[in-house]
Amino acid sequence: MASPFLQAALAAARAGEAVVRKYWQQNIAVTIKADATPVTVADVETEEAIKAVIMAAFPDHGFYGEETGKTRPDAEYTWLVDPIDGTKSFVREYPFFSTQIALMRGNELILGVSSAPVFGEYAYAEQGAGAFWMDKQARVSRIEQMSAATLSVGNLKTLAGNPTGWMGLASLVREVNRTRGYGDFYHYHLLARGAIDLVIESDVNVLDIAALSVIVREAGGVFTDLSGAPVGLETTTVCAAATPALHAEARQRLGFAR
Repeated sequence: MASPFLQAALAAARAGEAVVRKYWQQNIAVTIKADATPVTVADVETEEAIKAVIMAAFPDHGFYGEETGKTRPDAEYTWLVDPIDGTKSFVREYPFFSTQIALMRGNELILGVSSAPVFGEYAYAEQGAGAFWMDKQARVSRIEQMSAATLSVGNLKTLAGNPTGWMGLASLVREVNRTRGYGDFYHYHLLARGAIDLVIESDVNVLDIAALSVIVREAGGVFTDLSGAPVGLETTTVCAAATPALHAEARQRLGFAR
């Protein structure tokens, strides 16, 4: 049975989905924020709907939202929310966007819900309770050889400016069985359910990947930044793999192994 935390997160995701569907393909106005990323009324209202559900259930918890910022920074529990992760996709009307909801206790991420309503799938996990994709138990693959692995890459702008890292990525691309660029929530869902084996990104925000890190971890995978550190509030890079062997080799090839 789902814990009260997970029940609230799933209910919040459903509340957010209702707003997303209301504005999907409605040609809504776009505003550019100070960090040069887009925002719409759909982003703001989706976050407000999610926040209302969570705060009603846990009024003493902190909240860190992409659009509404932080509350109760000293709370033991903090919810991390990106209402529409992939606003550019939402605006241009293709379905590679999702709602990301995570729960952090202290500095440790303990719960994640990833909902992509227009794409048509969702995943969730809670520490110690396993990961689920479309309500089915999710497990990563057992592939340990890079030559047998499928690699997916996302944002790579910073890595492209690092000669060692870029050449290392090229060596991985030459060796792996298959390379794709699924991006956003999707390649992490695929990783968690054993359909691909390795994900590399160099430019992310913690709100993009907090929930997904819990899902991959609870599915048996390894999810850190490129240096090998656990995901935290300052995380900006990702190396996620089905097995420790793939994770370690990818980081070594990219020049980030400790």
